[in-house]
Amino acid sequence: MSNAYDQTLDVKGAKCPMPLVKSRKAMTDLPVGQVLKVIATDRGSVADFQGWAKTAKNVELVAQETVSETGQDLYVHYLKRTV
Repeated sequence: MSNAYDQTLDVKGAKCPMPLVKSRKAMTDLPVGQVLKVIATDRGSVADFQGWAKTAKNVELVAQETVSETGQDLYVHYLKRTV
């Protein structure tokens, strides 16, 4: 899958809730309409980002994908700032 994005946030190695905490901070600095690509190794981040997008008024979860890099699963989230 190939999604367009404006900035990347690498949170590999961070455990719950840090991928979400760091993403929330990064989203406040992102201009409205831009997309943040978040790369995480925490499997729980998939559900965390889905839940956040359902309750947040300024974030849209555009896509999620799992990719394998050097034998390790990476969970990639694309978040768009809407407000």
